[in-house]
Order: sequence, then C-alpha cells, then structure tokens
Amino acid sequence: MWSELRALKEDVDVGTPPRDGEAVTLTIDGVEITVPVGSSVMLAAAEAGRAVPKLCATDTLEPFGSCRVCLVEIEGRRGFPASCTTPVEAGMVVRTESDGIERLRRGVVELYLTDFPADELPGGWSEFHQTVERVGLTTHRYGSKGETHFDLAVDESNPYFLFDPAKCIVCSRCVRACEEVQGTFALTIQGRGFESKVSAGQDEPFMASECVSCGACVQSCPTQALIEKSLFEGGYVRADTAEA
Repeated sequence: MWSELRALKEDVDVGTPPRDGEAVTLTIDGVEITVPVGSSVMLAAAEAGRAVPKLCATDTLEPFGSCRVCLVEIEGRRGFPASCTTPVEAGMVVRTESDGIERLRRGVVELYLTDFPADELPGGWSEFHQTVERVGLTTHRYGSKGETHFDLAVDESNPYFLFDPAKCIVCSRCVRACEEVQGTFALTIQGRGFESKVSAGQDEPFMASECVSCGACVQSCPTQALIEKSLFEGGYVRADTAEA
C-alpha cells in the first residue's frame, strides 16, 4: 500500500517523502544524481543507488533526525549531518561511506543493541536487523550490563497486533505514523532519557486507548516491537525466554 501511495520503484524505501520542484543536481559517492528541490540527501542517495542506513526515517513520514544512523559527509561542511533532514543543494558533493562515518554508525547501533534482547538478534528479519548487519555488527559489544527495558510486559490487549517494549528503540516512527498517516494521535513518547517509552493514550493498554487498530504503527515499526499477532502460531514468546 505504501509503495503505491508514494509511487516508489521496486518497493525501495527512499527514507523521506518525494518532493515536487525544480531539478537539483548533486554528486553522491561519485555518482551524479538529479532530484527535485526540497528532497533530502537521503532520498538522493537512494535514487543514486547509494542508500544510507537508517532507523527513524521512512518515506511515508516526514524526516525526524533522531536515530543518527544516517550520518554523511558533505564537502565544505563540518561534522556529519543527518542525511534525512539535510536538503539537497545544487553542486553538493556527498560521501556516504568513510572510515569516520563507519565508526560513528557502528557506535550508534552498538548503543541501541545494549537495550535490545541478544537472543532476538539471530535470524531476525526486521529493518533493525538489516541495519545491524549493514554496519557490520553481529553481537552485543558492550553486553547488557546496565539498565534495560527487558522486564516491561508485552501488551497483547489488541486482537490484531502486540507491542513488545523490550524491542522498542523509541525511534518515534509509530507515534508519527499515528499522527501523520492516521491522524488519531493515540500514541505519544512518555518520559525523558532512559525513562522514555511509547505510550498508548494515558499510559494504557492499546485496546483501552484511542487506538483504532489501523495498523499504521505496525507498518512503520523498524524493530518489530509492534508486530501482527497472526505471524505467531501458538502465541508470541520472547526469544530470551523461549525454551531451546
């Protein structure tokens, strides 16, 4: 459905919504690409065949710039801007890969992994798993020695999908989808820092909140923290508690 709405080619998620406007030509990793003004560097990179790793970005939602995985280098600029929130400019020269970029991306994803169940990594097929593989990680470098959200209960109140907060990276994609796609505003991010979490209604079970079971949040979730119940014959069991 989303690829039809965005008129995408080959179901490729270009990271940010396509724009309409005058043509702008830039160079990404040596590839010259022309896209409409207002497009993001992330979209241009995807169109150039140089897709940048991402977690909080998707082309069905406006750019948010929270995950910091999509960092790039731009000639003449200091630092490593987020490609999802950086608009293209004529003549811009972008690098999506370098030793510095790779180190930064790997470090960011390693921090996400410290609060992600280790037993959920093998065999995973979510966008998060693809990103972990893309940056060259296979295990928890730091382990899970600090505080985690693994003890939070799974919300199975909705008949169609469930929410496992142990796999949530608080990227806000579900909250934004509820707002931008459905217009229900049933989800929020509650708390600050480590206490931040996705909350339905007034910190209620999904079924008791204003949620209308449209599935926009499930469609947008990159980690499968929100996932359809129909995928689990016999019921959902967290990998870290499943019997071998």
